[in-house]
Amino acid sequence: MTAKGKSVLIVDDDRSILRTFTRILQRAGFNTETAENGKEALVKIQTKNYDIALIDVILGDSNGLDLLPRIQETSPKTIKIVITGADTSEKKDEACRNGADAFLTKPVDPVVLLGIFEERLECCQS
Repeated sequence: MTAKGKSVLIVDDDRSILRTFTRILQRAGFNTETAENGKEALVKIQTKNYDIALIDVILGDSNGLDLLPRIQETSPKTIKIVITGADTSEKKDEACRNGADAFLTKPVDPVVLLGIFEERLECCQS
């Protein structure tokens, strides 16, 4: 799998997390954009196709899980990966019902994150 040319939208209301994920993903060769809330994420998803959306559950203006069906409607090929600091089976179940392709708990190990990106991209390309 090559990250070169693949685009990722990172959605989180914590700017330090946005910077960290941006740095990790850019070093791996991904093109990244960020959104600090659900409204901004939806605007970006409606104007551009992303290969992957990395979405935090708790956003300042919304629940990240509510974005999943909206992203699916607008951009069905976008891989949706949910991250959360509050790992509960209820959140994981809800994420899966709403169309998440993967679910990770913070703190996220960069090696694990990149492995999931690689796995999902390979799965979706075949």
